[in-house]
Amino acid sequence: MTVKYLVASLILGLSGAASATPELPRHADLDLKTARWLADKAMSSCTGTVSVLDRGGNLLVTLRGDDVGPHNTAASQRKAYTALSTKTPTRLFAERARSNPETANLNTLDELLLLGGGIPLFAGSELVGAMGVAGSGGGEQDENCARAAADKAGLSITRSH
Repeated sequence: MTVKYLVASLILGLSGAASATPELPRHADLDLKTARWLADKAMSSCTGTVSVLDRGGNLLVTLRGDDVGPHNTAASQRKAYTALSTKTPTRLFAERARSNPETANLNTLDELLLLGGGIPLFAGSELVGAMGVAGSGGGEQDENCARAAADKAGLSITRSH
């Protein structure tokens, strides 16, 4: 066998093996740099605590403002997790849950927090993460802080088709 023949056989064998592997889906995801940017933008207009999660629910960053109670740290993380897992802003999710007796037990799940201030983050139709704000003056104000940061980043709180 010549070296040319061996190399050609090897190349053909490798290209056949490569085509047999499944194509894995690719997903957009928030990175630490973007999460920090989002948190900084939210904190620039609010005085609470902000947490940003990636699409898998992993905490990327939490920032707590001066003189903000320590309970707001957990609250911001739980709001972000609730928004991520339900793909719904938490204020809307809480309203829906209150109006449906079958969902009354959702507030017994430790991970969920049915208060306004958590938003899912979509890049087009892909869920890329979530942000939660707590301690800036109530659920509506918390949500407005998070929305303003998402808007500045070009992210949506609803899936676009």
